[in-house]
Amino acid sequence: MVVSVASGKGGTGKTTVATSLALAIRKETQFLDCDVEEPDAHIFMKPRFNKSLVVSIPVPNVDKSQCDFCGKCAQICAYNALAVLEDEVLIFAHLCHGCGGCSLLCPQKAIGEVNREIGIVEIGNSGDLQFAHGKLNIGEVMSSPLIRAVKEHIDINKAVIIDAPPGTSCPVIEVIKDTDFCILVTEPTPFGLNDLILAVEVVRKLKIPCGVVINRADLGDEKVALYCEETNIPVLMRIPFDRGIAVLYSRGIPLVEEKREYVESFQEMYDVIKKIVHASKI
Repeated sequence: MVVSVASGKGGTGKTTVATSLALAIRKETQFLDCDVEEPDAHIFMKPRFNKSLVVSIPVPNVDKSQCDFCGKCAQICAYNALAVLEDEVLIFAHLCHGCGGCSLLCPQKAIGEVNREIGIVEIGNSGDLQFAHGKLNIGEVMSSPLIRAVKEHIDINKAVIIDAPPGTSCPVIEVIKDTDFCILVTEPTPFGLNDLILAVEVVRKLKIPCGVVINRADLGDEKVALYCEETNIPVLMRIPFDRGIAVLYSRGIPLVEEKREYVESFQEMYDVIKKIVHASKI
């Protein structure tokens, strides 16, 4: 079973929930940190890396001796990654999505492709738990290809926990699509509710069963819980505001490592998720 952990907004405790769940179920478990712009799960899980893979995307390379500057390549590029002048073709590599359309449709066959490095995937182990994450190069604007590269290492024979980036944009969709269940981590505040509603719209559009973890649950109001009740979304866990948890987080110590009472809570949550996933596939 592949479980993604997402949140409509940053700072809700998504990584805390994701790492705690993986460490609680631990046996035959794999953890993927797909928040490739700012991966931080390794701070808590302290993996020992044994492999590093460079990830690249193909970008156009124009042979000016063959190009007649017809402009067809620029016309078909949905992302404006090419601009054709009277005697020059400008390539904006950071806008290129590597689709290959310009190379395929060039009448003069003047466009080839070269690989442009966008980041790396690091793979290792945290004890008996498999770990992988992606690290996007500084200045890169497109993380989805790197996220796909991390997800290529999913081991379907294990319980897979994937930490997604915050928000509801393309990178989040790239992470949660094709997963069996999505845990949405939120907080009982107006911002938390607003962004939870957006996240729920995304997972329902993708037809992925979901549940909510309410962090700092004893602060704010009950509007998040009321929304979940009205929309038939299960509240999987409530984590109270606890200064001790914040201190552990600031020191890079996993929640379940010091507060052992949470181990059983996360294990029980995982059992509930398995039942929901099983019921959804009947």
